[in-house]
Amino acid sequence: MTIYKYPPINPKAPVFLHGGDYNPDQWPEDVWEQDMRLMKLSHCNAMTVGIFAWTALEPAEGEFDFGWLDRVMDMLAENNSYAVLATPSGARPIWMAQKYPEVLRVRPDRGRNLFGRRHNHCFTSPVYREKTYTIDAKLAERYQNHPALLVWHLSNEYNGACHCDLCRAAFRDWVKARYATLDALNQAWWTAFWSHTYTDWSQIEPPSEIGETSVHGLNLDWKRFTTDQTIDFMENEIAALRQFSTDTPITTNFMGTFPGLNYWKMAKDLDVVSWDSYPMWHKGDNVELAADTAFVHDINRCLKGGKPFMLMESVPSATNWVPSAKVKRPGMHALSSLQAVAHGSDTVQYFQWRKSQGSSEKFHGAVVDHVGHENTRVFRDVADLGQKLEKLQDVIGTTVRPDVAIIYDWENAWAMNDAQGPRRGDKGYLDACKHHYRAFWAQGIPVDIIDMEQDFSGYKLLIAPMLYMIRPGVDERIAEFVKTGGTLVITYWSGIVNDSDLVFLGGWPGGKLREVQGIWAEEIDALYEGDTNTVVPVPVTGNGPGLKGEYTARDYCDLIHPETAQVLATYKSDFYAGRAALTVNAYGEGRAYTISSNNDDRFFSDFYGNLAGELDLLRSLDAHLPHGISAQLRTDGERPFIFLMNYNDAVRGIDLGTTVYTDLLTGEKLTGVVKLGVYDVKVLTV
Repeated sequence: MTIYKYPPINPKAPVFLHGGDYNPDQWPEDVWEQDMRLMKLSHCNAMTVGIFAWTALEPAEGEFDFGWLDRVMDMLAENNSYAVLATPSGARPIWMAQKYPEVLRVRPDRGRNLFGRRHNHCFTSPVYREKTYTIDAKLAERYQNHPALLVWHLSNEYNGACHCDLCRAAFRDWVKARYATLDALNQAWWTAFWSHTYTDWSQIEPPSEIGETSVHGLNLDWKRFTTDQTIDFMENEIAALRQFSTDTPITTNFMGTFPGLNYWKMAKDLDVVSWDSYPMWHKGDNVELAADTAFVHDINRCLKGGKPFMLMESVPSATNWVPSAKVKRPGMHALSSLQAVAHGSDTVQYFQWRKSQGSSEKFHGAVVDHVGHENTRVFRDVADLGQKLEKLQDVIGTTVRPDVAIIYDWENAWAMNDAQGPRRGDKGYLDACKHHYRAFWAQGIPVDIIDMEQDFSGYKLLIAPMLYMIRPGVDERIAEFVKTGGTLVITYWSGIVNDSDLVFLGGWPGGKLREVQGIWAEEIDALYEGDTNTVVPVPVTGNGPGLKGEYTARDYCDLIHPETAQVLATYKSDFYAGRAALTVNAYGEGRAYTISSNNDDRFFSDFYGNLAGELDLLRSLDAHLPHGISAQLRTDGERPFIFLMNYNDAVRGIDLGTTVYTDLLTGEKLTGVVKLGVYDVKVLTV
């Protein structure tokens, strides 16, 4: 059964959650009363409490002080607000580091860090796990039935790796479990190269600048291990909470497309996904940035199969850790916050509620500024948004089921960016995925962002940019998707290696992809910066790809040989002029397109615009969207909720046709041509 309507994050609060990271342990109690008053004025109803409060909770080993937190939790409940209660494992107290130095992280150079910073702890350390379990369990036991408790928040932005003896031993155990024998490991890592063959398990070390960095299979497996070890630590925290608190949902805050952890694996253990979003608005093109931000919102919606997520952190004004702390212009706070809601968030939360007086984030934006009262522009913006969210209660729990999916896969990114070719370092994989995404975003066509392990069968169109790595069985599932009537779009630099980063022999793409695509890729030309080629459509019989004129190609040009595929466009220049640049191959009941070069926006607009019409893809709004106007759909399966958003620095008009819509934010009836002001948002329903 297709689900369009989920329960609220916690049924005890069937409302949009609006609030921020709250640090009462940093302030005297007379400030807390002011906070409660200001929360009501700002229409905030949920505070994230205790993220970095370990020392306040356990000032000395085994000596616990929950009195201050009791008072804060009671005050929240008395003021009809809720707590997203955090475990404090994101930063250990200094007494612990002093007594148990093993809890501190060891660098790749094998040197142990001094006390300081945030994530500076070993996820493997039995001491750190024991201390974390103890404090988490005490929190769960004490507050499991508290009326303010709404969500458990694990740690804060899990990240990083440790190279201590414990972690290195755990890595060896992980590798043994994966490969069973040294022969299998040496084959998978291709260690005969440079005479790096392992003859004993004890010889295996994590990649390090003072040791091995050139064995790509090792590098890839270390990243996998880091994710698995983080998950294992996270599960230790979950077990502590679940010992007493069995029903309250659990989350942890992700960091967008942070490359250090595979969020697809981490999300499985969470009840609800949350993430921290900090776009640099007003720096360059707001429209392109809006599309790129929407891409990440959609990842977080898809991490739990379409279930609404939480916007755990955003900023109501300026971020302090960027090169220039430019403040949000009037209207942008509501627009950027409601964009998250449009793409599936059931919360808008901030870092931070009140600006701290000292330390590294004292100038980071907050609801309550250093002046300490409500008479500021930012506070009014937050209160206005709170009132808007209160008008959108029918949207809570709704989702969207797109016809289109784009594969963005963390392990694929790891392997590709580690490869020393066809470019060094970042190969542009994330940018390529966003490039394809923007063509649909501009047309108001919802998109799922998935990894290669997800089910493809529910989509009409599957897009796989730069699918460099093919994990076992993925090519067969892609083949089945196309064979049973699906449309596949795949690009240059796809089907190159297996899940150990070993190149497929016998020609690219490897596995079933060559048969599905009907092409053989002989080599790839990585163009220098500033170099271009041109893609020219060729006359075709029947339905063509909708291309008009010529298109610019940059960065990569795959030199392919069509085998069973039909040529739809060719290169115009260089020694491969006239060779295939775009092909389509009939396979079973479906078809597979191969885009052999990194083409300009106009190519994707024309190409996907044509496919959208042919495949009758779901649209958020049946209207032409002017540049910079976005439409995003949420629905309960019957009633649509269409978020119409203007990212332009000017007023724009849009023709809604003859349908009469109601704007939930104003109650106004809208039809025909309507105007959207600068950074304006309308939420339409019928």
